[in-house]
Amino acid sequence: MTSAQVDNQHGVTDAEGSAPEEGYQRGLGNRQIQMIAIGGAIGTGLFLGAGKAISKAGPSIILAYAIVGLVIFFIMRALGELLMYRPVSGSFSEYAREFLGPFMGFVTGWTYWLFWVVTGITEVTAAATYVQYWTDGIPQWVAALVFTVALFGINLISVKLFGELEFWFSMVKVTAIIGMILIGLGVITLGFSDAGDTASFSLLWSDGGFFPKGIGGTLMTLQIVMFAFLAVELVGVTAGEATNPKKVLPKAINTVPWRIGLFYIGSLIIILSVVSWTAFTPNVSPFVAAFAKIGLPAGAGIVNFVVLTAALSSANSGMYSTGRMLRDLARNGQGPKIFTYLSKNGLPTRGTAVSVAMMLVGVWINYQWPGEAFNYVVSFATISGMWAWIVILLSQLRYRAKANRGELPQSEFKAPGAPYTSVFALAFIFMVIVMMGIDPDTRISLYAAPVWAAIMGIGYLAIKRRDPNVFANNGPADTTKKG
Repeated sequence: MTSAQVDNQHGVTDAEGSAPEEGYQRGLGNRQIQMIAIGGAIGTGLFLGAGKAISKAGPSIILAYAIVGLVIFFIMRALGELLMYRPVSGSFSEYAREFLGPFMGFVTGWTYWLFWVVTGITEVTAAATYVQYWTDGIPQWVAALVFTVALFGINLISVKLFGELEFWFSMVKVTAIIGMILIGLGVITLGFSDAGDTASFSLLWSDGGFFPKGIGGTLMTLQIVMFAFLAVELVGVTAGEATNPKKVLPKAINTVPWRIGLFYIGSLIIILSVVSWTAFTPNVSPFVAAFAKIGLPAGAGIVNFVVLTAALSSANSGMYSTGRMLRDLARNGQGPKIFTYLSKNGLPTRGTAVSVAMMLVGVWINYQWPGEAFNYVVSFATISGMWAWIVILLSQLRYRAKANRGELPQSEFKAPGAPYTSVFALAFIFMVIVMMGIDPDTRISLYAAPVWAAIMGIGYLAIKRRDPNVFANNGPADTTKKG
C-alpha cells in the first residue's frame, strides 16, 4: 500500500497539507506551531513546581530533568512518526483507534478531553488567583469568568487567532527564562548584585554534594518532573490545521532537545548557582527566590505575570483541544453527533462551547468547595495526561511493526532507535506510575483511574449495544457538517 493510498483511504491531506477532508482550515503557520510546541513544554510546572522538586533532590534535580527530557523526546519522535504517516486532528486518539482497537481509541479520546477540561478548570482558577497579586478588589470568580469568556471568544473567531495568542503567551515565557539565564550568568561571572559574593557554579556540589538526598531522593522526584512536561504532546492535535504538517511538525518536534536543554536544564543550572538549593522551599517559585537573592524588587511581579500567562496559555490550549477531541469522537460515532458541526470558519464550536461550560461549572465548584473533594478530581489530570503518552508509544510500536511487514507505508520521519527507544520510554513511564503509588503526596493521582476506567467500560458497552457497527471500523468517519 502506498502513502497516497493510505491518505485517500483515511481522508487526509497530501504532503503539502492542502485542504483537509476533515473540514478544518489550515491556519497555523510554522511560527505559531513552533511556539505552541515550545509553550507546551514550559508551564507552571517549571515556574512554580520546580521549587518542590529542588527541595526534595537538591542539585541532582538537573539530572532528573535531563533524563525525563530524553524520554519526552522519545515520545515526541514516536508521535512524529505517526503524524507523518497520517496527519489528522484526532492525533493519538485516531492512532489508538487504528492500531490498538476501537475501545482504546474511545478511551483515549474521552480521557484526553477530560484531561483538558480539568486542566482548564485549574488553570483559569489559578489565573484568577494570580491577579490578586496586583489587586484584591476583584473577586476571584469574576476574574475567572472574564478570562474564560475572553479565551472562549478568541477560540470562536479563527484557529489563526488562537495560534497567534499562543505565540505571544509562549514568547512571554521564553523571554522570562532567557532573561533569567542572562542575568544569572552576569551575577556568576561578573559578581554584581547582592548575590555576587556567593554566586558560583560550585554551589551545585558544595552544599551536601550533587545528590544531597541520595539517589532515592532524586528518583522520587521523577513524577514531579514528568508532570512539568504534560501537554507537550498538544502539537500533535494541531496536525489537522497546520499549513504544511509534513514540513512544519518535524521541525517543531526536533526542537524538543534544545528547548528542554535551554529552558529547563539551563535555567536550573543558573538558578542553583545563584542560590544554594538549601534556600528553596516547596511553596516558593525558584525564579522568585533567585530574583530576591539578586536584589531585583520587581522579580516577584515579573514571575507572577509569567505564571499568569502560562496559566492562560494552558486554558487556551484546553479550549482548543477539547473541541477537536469531541468532534473526532463524534465523527466516529463515539460521541453525540451534534459535535461533528463546524462553523463557517472551520471551527468545532459546539464541542468547544460544551467544554467551556464544564470549565465554568468547575470554577464555581472550586469556589464553593475548595477542599479535598475537588483536589481528588484535579489530581486525575496527571495520570490521564500520561495515558496519552502511553497510547502514543504503543501505537507507534504497532505501526512500525506493520510498516516493516509492508502492510503500511514507511513514515517519512522515523523515530531514531525505535522500537527500543519506545520500549524504554514505556518502561520509564510505568516506573514513574509505581513511584506515584509509593509516594503519599502523589498516590492520590491513581485513585480516580479505576473509577474512570469503569465509566469508560460502561459507556463503550452501552454504545456498542445501541449500534454494534460503531466500533467495527477503526478508520475515521467522513461526517463533516458546516453551517
